[in-house]
Amino acid sequence: MGKIEQIRANALAVLRPPPDMPLANWVEENVFLPSTASATPGRMKLYSYQRGICDALDDPNVSEIVIQKSARIGFTALLSGYIGHCVAVNPAPLLVTQPTSDDSRAFSVDTEALFEASPTLRGLISDDADESGRSTMMRRIYPGGTLEFLSASSPRAFRRKLGKVAIADEIDAYPPTDEGSVLDLLKMRTQTYRDRKLIFGGTPIFDFGPVTTLYSNSDQRVFEVRCVECDGFAEILWKDIRFDPENLAKGVEWCCPCCGCLVPEKHKVEMVANGRWRATRPEVKTRAGFRINSLVSPHFNARWSALAAEFLEAKKTPEGLQSFVNLVLGEPWKTEGEDLDEHELTGRREHFSLEVFPSDVLLLTVGVDVQDDRLECVVMGHSATEIFVFNHRVFYGPVDGDAVWLELDDLLRERWQHANGGTIGIDACAVDSGDGGHTDIVHGFTRSRFGRRVVSTKGVPGFSRQFLAKSKTRGQQVWLVGVDAVKAQLFNRIQRKEGVRFSQDLEPIFFEQLTSERRVMRYVRGVPQPRFERVKGKRAETLDATVYAWAARSLINLNLDRRAEELSSQALVKKPERVIRSSWLGR
Repeated sequence: MGKIEQIRANALAVLRPPPDMPLANWVEENVFLPSTASATPGRMKLYSYQRGICDALDDPNVSEIVIQKSARIGFTALLSGYIGHCVAVNPAPLLVTQPTSDDSRAFSVDTEALFEASPTLRGLISDDADESGRSTMMRRIYPGGTLEFLSASSPRAFRRKLGKVAIADEIDAYPPTDEGSVLDLLKMRTQTYRDRKLIFGGTPIFDFGPVTTLYSNSDQRVFEVRCVECDGFAEILWKDIRFDPENLAKGVEWCCPCCGCLVPEKHKVEMVANGRWRATRPEVKTRAGFRINSLVSPHFNARWSALAAEFLEAKKTPEGLQSFVNLVLGEPWKTEGEDLDEHELTGRREHFSLEVFPSDVLLLTVGVDVQDDRLECVVMGHSATEIFVFNHRVFYGPVDGDAVWLELDDLLRERWQHANGGTIGIDACAVDSGDGGHTDIVHGFTRSRFGRRVVSTKGVPGFSRQFLAKSKTRGQQVWLVGVDAVKAQLFNRIQRKEGVRFSQDLEPIFFEQLTSERRVMRYVRGVPQPRFERVKGKRAETLDATVYAWAARSLINLNLDRRAEELSSQALVKKPERVIRSSWLGR
């Protein structure tokens, strides 16, 4: 071939469109995982369930795809591979949304690393891809389209954006906004494209969340594996996993619901490779929904034996069990039936008290609710996995006087005989400073006692908040209590009758106020949001004080084994000195 013919052939090759190849095959041929994204970097190899999702992405009749997933199934890598295919083969405006700005930046960095690791994609979205220099970390311009990384917490960023493909990841973590539902905003940004693709995915949190709702309105596909004994197809569910909790070394097996045989874990890879997606609502044509959990993941850390060990640890606490249900099983946490019955709780009182101490209590905390004419205190004990509500005390008197604060200080200095032989006192105390104009008074009490872990607190809403987080207001250190998060876990434990124990010393008034709120669902700017609302006619002081007492546990960073040894040493309770204070003695 002469030089002219070679030049002509090369020019035609550049103009020739890329070969028509299924998405799954293109990803496996062209996408390479970097070492920052995988423990086994190199050419990307899709699992059978990932190939089924790719087929839906290829299907022109499917405009919306929903993935209800667990962790450890390779969803993020699959998204990056699909983005690479769009940029290299089918360029168009792409909108990629994450819950927060930090998440978006991290995903942008990971995507660029994958592009740089893949020869076919290298340089396509680099910062200098556009001659005008308009590309940025969060907005990449490439021939034929743009790739924009957006944050669900900044809805204004959606204005003037257009996309043929909109991807929303971890949608259950999206906050409500003044602009309405972020998912609705994304849909509006793609309306001008007849062949648009909407991809919504994430790990479900609660049963009313976006992932669960969208999946329920889809064709509801489930991934079924082929049994090695009967060749029947069935979804691997946790209820069908069999193991001996006392001896995991015996092995973990799957009970096939088709034939009832027990399949050892060694056949898992083979069964998953021969698996299939089945639509349980085939009449839905335009929205494909996929549900998948970690039980089919071939990752080493998703072995059935490893997941069984995680379950045995997680079930010790309701919050641990919720994480297992969400992250491992890919299922929403059920929230119905969360009203509490004060009479039923009163009947749960047990024969322990500050004078008859349980042996497994290792720490004590106090929560204080401040009212105009009294302080309401709850004394709480903590073992490694349980909380023990010991006592409810009320100190009457104006809070701008000295008497109630001196009584509280006496309580915080008390010590009690522990069942193991030693003595125990209050390890931390959280005092509410947020209501009623008492802030300066509370700060005056806690400031000099900070070394004893006595702190000023303020309750803030939000189910995803930490129990306790440090903050600063007007130069004064204040600890923010995630009251919704604490109440949610408290109600979960009480509802499941595990993890919370009540002392015989608690009066019925304590339980009346503990049950003063109920969890309800309200729509905020079109998005369903859980919240706690007060039962009409009930007071909530003991509930608030209980919340602060549990939050105060986060102030204590002690080795529990060492504390157990200390409490086993013989010691006598020292009676606090009785001091008669003059009325003018300051705090």
